[in-house]
Amino acid sequence: MFQYELPISVSTLDKQELLPAGTMITEQVVAEVAALGRMQSHQACVLLDYGTVATDLQRFLLIPPYCDIFADQELVCEIFARMQSVRLPLPLLQALDYFRQHDFHTYRHILMVFTLSSLLINSPLEEGQRTEADFMAGPSHDFGKICVPLHILKKAGPLTAEELDILKCHPMSGYVLAAYYLGDHLHPAALVARDHHERRDGSGYPRGTTTLDPVVEMMAACDVYDALLSPRPYRPLSFDNRTALEELTRLAEKGTLSWTCVEALIACNRRSGADPNRIIVSKNVRGTPPSGNCYGILADESKNSVTVREPDPFSIPRS
Repeated sequence: MFQYELPISVSTLDKQELLPAGTMITEQVVAEVAALGRMQSHQACVLLDYGTVATDLQRFLLIPPYCDIFADQELVCEIFARMQSVRLPLPLLQALDYFRQHDFHTYRHILMVFTLSSLLINSPLEEGQRTEADFMAGPSHDFGKICVPLHILKKAGPLTAEELDILKCHPMSGYVLAAYYLGDHLHPAALVARDHHERRDGSGYPRGTTTLDPVVEMMAACDVYDALLSPRPYRPLSFDNRTALEELTRLAEKGTLSWTCVEALIACNRRSGADPNRIIVSKNVRGTPPSGNCYGILADESKNSVTVREPDPFSIPRS
């Protein structure tokens, strides 16, 4: 069992408050929210058929390194066919409209993590076939950010301690929202929303657990990878692909991310058809992180300065 006190309320885009600030969240509390959701009628739509999602996604895939990872058009068609099976309740899809209009970085990130996870979810390293419910986890993982004020999501400088606490509530907020709209607090999409910032060494949040579902581990690796490659308000430049892969390797060596998932991502960047089980991961570090990066920096307003927060910044990324 877990307990988590909400620093802000969990509300839908149409301002329906599901849980007020200060609520102590437990699995039973979220199960009750899911039961309320089952009493509602939410139209479901195919994600790729919604708005400009498919067009935007095809455009995002033209940008390095994704243009190389997804250079095989036959592979892209196969992945899009998998993604075509994903239907989400309309209110969750409307969250994409919200991000597209107000926080384009998050909009793009959600779609790219969805695409990467769709590529890896049935990789040679995965045991058995995943269900449609597992595929739904990719595009739902960051929807809890609709509860985080935009001035925090889009802040260019270091976050204050209070702002960081609010940002870190987005996994639990997403868990509540997904459980409500899907009517199931144990749905894979709800669990991935809750756990995608957990780490296998216990350094993650919100629960600090070391017991992670394989789909959660895969989503966490994809989430960190795209966060490093993506434009972000808190750094002027993105990580280049080599440096991003070296950072993933470092996290796997520390026991923070799954080696299996990191090897799968590295294999995607090698020649077409590379087998993740047979690749040799280079331990040579030649990449250089971008300068001017506020990632891992915490603003100390009382001293009008900034301090590096602990633990390692990659344990609690702003992704």
